Amino acid sequence: MCYTDIMSDIERLQLLTKQMHLEPAEDCRLDPLPPGGREAITVKKAILPNGQRIKLLKTLLSSYCEKNCLYCPFRSQRDMPRAAFSPDNFAHLFDSLYRSGFVEGIFLSSSVFNGAIKTQDKLLDTASILRKKYQFKGYLHLKIMPGAEKAQIERAMLLADRLSVNLEAPHAEALAVLAPQKDLASDLLAPLKWIQEIRKSKSPSRAWKGRWPSSTTQFVVGAAGETDLDILSTTAFLHKNSGISRAYYSSFNPIQGTPLENTAPSHPRREFRLYQAFFLLRDYGFTIEDLNYHNSGYLPLEKDPKSAWADQHLLHQPLEINLAPREQLLRVPGLGPKRVENILSLRRKGLLKSYAKLKKLRLITDKTAPYILLNGKSADRQLGLF
Repeated sequence: MCYTDIMSDIERLQLLTKQMHLEPAEDCRLDPLPPGGREAITVKKAILPNGQRIKLLKTLLSSYCEKNCLYCPFRSQRDMPRAAFSPDNFAHLFDSLYRSGFVEGIFLSSSVFNGAIKTQDKLLDTASILRKKYQFKGYLHLKIMPGAEKAQIERAMLLADRLSVNLEAPHAEALAVLAPQKDLASDLLAPLKWIQEIRKSKSPSRAWKGRWPSSTTQFVVGAAGETDLDILSTTAFLHKNSGISRAYYSSFNPIQGTPLENTAPSHPRREFRLYQAFFLLRDYGFTIEDLNYHNSGYLPLEKDPKSAWADQHLLHQPLEINLAPREQLLRVPGLGPKRVENILSLRRKGLLKSYAKLKKLRLITDKTAPYILLNGKSADRQLGLF
């Protein structure tokens, strides 16, 4: 079904942003634009990798799709209203929204139509027009299409702040359930590999802001029989070998009019546990083997993975907070990188002596107490006195 010819630009943009909750990117929550003729469009209040908060427009360039992914609302055989912009028209519209202050950055993706290479060229042309014609200097997250060429990847790396490739599944068997027309190795893993090769082999002097963009991927969770161990193993591999800075996990929820419409939705807590596990792998020195799984390969839903590890390894052998090195302190529930650095800074000035002072400084919490000692004494008992 096609409405492009009779739609206004705002109506098209409304349609193209409607399903973008299915594309997790940055740390976003949904928020409508202010009224004034644009209330139908949605933007996201996003937290960028550097911590900056912006109003991020998340949109497709086109929702016409030749792919028939079994879970996707945009699959070619699904009857739905569709729309598309040309690169020039979209760039002009975005520039007006940006100059009006309604948006500050953009996440730009597309359905695949007339082949991945032509679709990627349209995304690249749009990004180039924004950067060169309209002198847009804000945040640009650009999606890489499955099957894009290496030269297109390099061109994207000269324009964007972040690139992403939707892996969708952790192995070929699961991908066949979700997207049987896609090849995991050549369509999805190869672009991520090329991004890292370019980072390592070429100077970023011509890149946007003189540095190469970060890269991310996304998994659909719970539709294809994949386990948490499957997903996290692939995530860890990509972080180590392809340099991804972030993995996103999207809980499967069936969409009417797709072949998987009768498949049960994924438990939302599973997605949350995967995110917790990812940050342990990326920022806390954990390995895949450190995490506790049920025999079936799934993380426990009832307890976060860090607490599950600590219950097994620290509950009966608490860490001495005055002696434990950084890598051990990071494994204590309630202690993140900033708190650990502050504890180490205080230790360099002398022995820590008071649980009450540490709690007052918000360096330890009730969650931390069962797993640490201070000068050989249990935090549980000491904190109970205050």
